[in-house]
Amino acid sequence: MLKIVLFAAIFAIAVQGYHPVEDLLEKTEHGGQIWAVIVAGSKSWYNYRHQSDVCHLYHLLTKKHGIPRQNVITLMYNDIAFNVENPRQGIIINALHGKDVYEGVMIDYMGRDVTPQNFLDILNGQRLRVGSGKTLKSGPKDTVFVNFVDHGGPGILGFPTDELHVADLTKTLENMYNEKRYKQMLWYVEACYSGSMFSKLSPDMNITAHTASNTDESSYACVKDEDLDVYLGDCWSLNWMNNTEQIFPNLEKETVEQQYEIVKKMTTESHASIYGDLTYIYSEPISTFLGHPGTGAEEEPVPERKIKYQSTATPDVMLEYLKDKREKATNSEEAERLDKEIKYHIQTEGKVQEILEQISRQVTGSWDMVAVFSRRPQSIEHPECNKDVLSTFFSLCYKMQTHPYITKYLYRLTNLCNMYSSDKIVYAVLENCSHN
Repeated sequence: MLKIVLFAAIFAIAVQGYHPVEDLLEKTEHGGQIWAVIVAGSKSWYNYRHQSDVCHLYHLLTKKHGIPRQNVITLMYNDIAFNVENPRQGIIINALHGKDVYEGVMIDYMGRDVTPQNFLDILNGQRLRVGSGKTLKSGPKDTVFVNFVDHGGPGILGFPTDELHVADLTKTLENMYNEKRYKQMLWYVEACYSGSMFSKLSPDMNITAHTASNTDESSYACVKDEDLDVYLGDCWSLNWMNNTEQIFPNLEKETVEQQYEIVKKMTTESHASIYGDLTYIYSEPISTFLGHPGTGAEEEPVPERKIKYQSTATPDVMLEYLKDKREKATNSEEAERLDKEIKYHIQTEGKVQEILEQISRQVTGSWDMVAVFSRRPQSIEHPECNKDVLSTFFSLCYKMQTHPYITKYLYRLTNLCNMYSSDKIVYAVLENCSHN
């Protein structure tokens, strides 16, 4: 009877998002564990590739590389597999093999729970009262691998309805370091301007970050599926996962540095970059972070495969998707609706540039200075200003989630932070966006 009561109590707790069995798992005395946090930060059908990338990676880490499922935390909006536009309901395919990668993925946080704050709370090891409640329970002997895929901009990474700012990420990483929440940490980030999230990362925090792009360029979507009208993956992400599968199960024979150099050469659309600790983690085998195939791993040989790329810059994918749908429209009503939507976004892209010029003119007081701040992205020297200015722009003007092409021009706004106060820039944003 006591056993039944105890089991019932444990089950009741688990249903509320707690995992008492996992909480009892202790680290080994002389060695650490591998933890992974993987995030697809977008939603909507045309962003198919982000969830495909994450589902594919989930199986690599757990089924092939032997990382325990309880050590992998997954954030994904989960609106693709059963999307009304998906002709193969319940299935998400990856670009490398065309296999279903959705089945078997344990999604810890989905829908409205995929937020920047929940992500940061997970990294800080805080218990969440939503989703599965799973959080990062790593310690000073453990290695942590973080993979993030979505849209990005100067000093920001996108989430379904909000943004993660470099100012907040930096504070979290510093807190993790000070609290000894890891031995070494490796980030793989697929997003436009992803280098801007780590360009100021200290080399002394035992963190290395690989990014799909540098501080001032877009990343790219790859492998177009004409039947689904979507890209199945992101170029850089497909390259590093392809490389990882080709060397399987010998992950211990390729170092972090070697994979970076290999994938950098494979990625021709953008400039793959690396930041942080380029000394110690550089020489670690990738198995230190991606798992040790062997015990518990399902060894499934994967033949080398050349990927046929059709690539598009990430900010332009949505408009391309709409134009493709318009070409295939079968009735006049649908065609008219799509024509209006396409026209709206084309006009809005031009309008955004005009608004940014007006903001810059108001702040600087000179059209000559507008030209100076519009030339190219500058380094982010004042992260808090960057956060204040962009947050105001997104709330009053346009959101990057619904207007992804605006990320190509946001640097014209954030560059101002290197010379002017955030109050002055925010006021100009308020003046020019309030009546938008």
